[in-house]
Amino acid sequence: MNDATTWWLLAGVLVAAELATGSFYLLMLALGAMVGALSAHLGLGLTWQIVLAAIAGSIGTFAWYRYRRMKGNDSPAIESNRDVNLDIGETVRVEAWDGAGQAQVSYRGAHWSARFTGAGEPAPGLHRIVALRGNTLELDHN
Repeated sequence: MNDATTWWLLAGVLVAAELATGSFYLLMLALGAMVGALSAHLGLGLTWQIVLAAIAGSIGTFAWYRYRRMKGNDSPAIESNRDVNLDIGETVRVEAWDGAGQAQVSYRGAHWSARFTGAGEPAPGLHRIVALRGNTLELDHN
């Protein structure tokens, strides 16, 4: 098996790993492996193949990191996005709040911790779920 075949197989394995994990960074490393394969096709030595693959993979990974960092988060957080979590917007009945604005509520047949995040003082009654952080419901007035 020649060097180019090895690089192409490595690129394929990295793409398959990306499909299994969803990590886009693996695609950038696969891009580096493709550069290694192309440099092998050009007849460059193994040292140059490795150097060029490392440079291409590093630049791709860094560029994707910078892009994600500069783009920011355009959509609401997963914890409060109704498209991701169908519990957002549902109502629960709170019987009593403690002094710290927390309560135990029954929701979907289970007991949940709840925290009041609305304006003003929490009062017993119906409240709307505005976010789900871990196993704590964040509630606001209904």
